[in-house]
Amino acid sequence: LGQVRAIDPEAEVVMISALDDFQTAVSAMRGGALDYILKPFDIEYVRAVVHRVAQKRKLSTEVRYLRQALNRYQPFEQMVGRSQPMRDVFDLIARFADSDGTVLIQGESGTGKELVAKAIHNQSRRRRNPFVVINCGAIPSTLMESELFGHRKGAFTGAVSDGVGKLEVANSGTVFLDDIDSLSVEMQAKLLRTIQEKEFERLGTHRVVKADIRFIAATNQDLGAMILENRFRQDLYYRINVLPIRLPPLRPRKADLPLLLNHFLARHTRKVGH
Repeated sequence: LGQVRAIDPEAEVVMISALDDFQTAVSAMRGGALDYILKPFDIEYVRAVVHRVAQKRKLSTEVRYLRQALNRYQPFEQMVGRSQPMRDVFDLIARFADSDGTVLIQGESGTGKELVAKAIHNQSRRRRNPFVVINCGAIPSTLMESELFGHRKGAFTGAVSDGVGKLEVANSGTVFLDDIDSLSVEMQAKLLRTIQEKEFERLGTHRVVKADIRFIAATNQDLGAMILENRFRQDLYYRINVLPIRLPPLRPRKADLPLLLNHFLARHTRKVGH
């Protein structure tokens, strides 16, 4: 019984034995056996037990399916919407969360790209580990390499002490690269190597740091057009666009307007205390 439960914890086990011993029967039931049948047994009783097991498995399967469906379509984080475009987004979040594949979130400004990234992280096996946001458009290009990879004291002017990069902070967790289109082509090449090799080096050192990181990138730009203009590396695009999510603007989601109005009204009410 212990070996069977170790192989498949959800297996339903019925013990059949000629040993008419109360302690053995109790031990079997505590070990997860559904029933303990003594020999010689009544075949009709065994049929009834098997039928009960089949019904129990059927109900368990239905409950599991309903829970998955509920998790898939309930609002994630602070995202609000029941329209089909948002249901499609929730479906992709649920499907992509269990993977470690790189995600590219594309959409207009204000569509909730960071909320989607947080939802993917919080639904994943990395949920207890760091979620680190890197706003590529807000960090000067001269500081980006140090910001990502860290540096050793004296690696550049102003580096008066060792610095830990955000990738090292995010190890075992998720990095969200917002506005990835803002990265210089040189930084794109270095980021590509990190994603491919799962490792990087701090500035001023040759010590390799392993990077067990899931990358999620976001952009409001047309990366295809940027590739044609040689402003975005095609190989990096293919590397980050493994699991794509395109967020819809509010324009085709008019059915979500009442939900959004109620959401913001309730949030404002809590804030002002009325």
